[in-house]
Amino acid sequence: MSPTVHEIRNSIRAATGRFEREFEASFTKEELQAICEVLKITVDEAGRPSTTRMRRQIRVQVGIAESLETADDSTFRKAELQAIADGVGASFDP
Repeated sequence: MSPTVHEIRNSIRAATGRFEREFEASFTKEELQAICEVLKITVDEAGRPSTTRMRRQIRVQVGIAESLETADDSTFRKAELQAIADGVGASFDP
């Protein structure tokens, strides 16, 4: 059985030093920043990066998009979350 989107998000949270959530929730700005840190993405907006830019940078870093200009800035889909989980070294325990 494949993991749910919620389970994948929580494995990413755990791999980036964040708390797992009991209920389904997309990533907060702080969680996106933690993912960027683990992926060694330099956030260049004076400490207050936008969530849309961080999503684009994450997509480029893990190979989902070729460039910031072509990257989607919407919330992550399941296949994208799996690529991010691989990128941050998240493990999944069913």
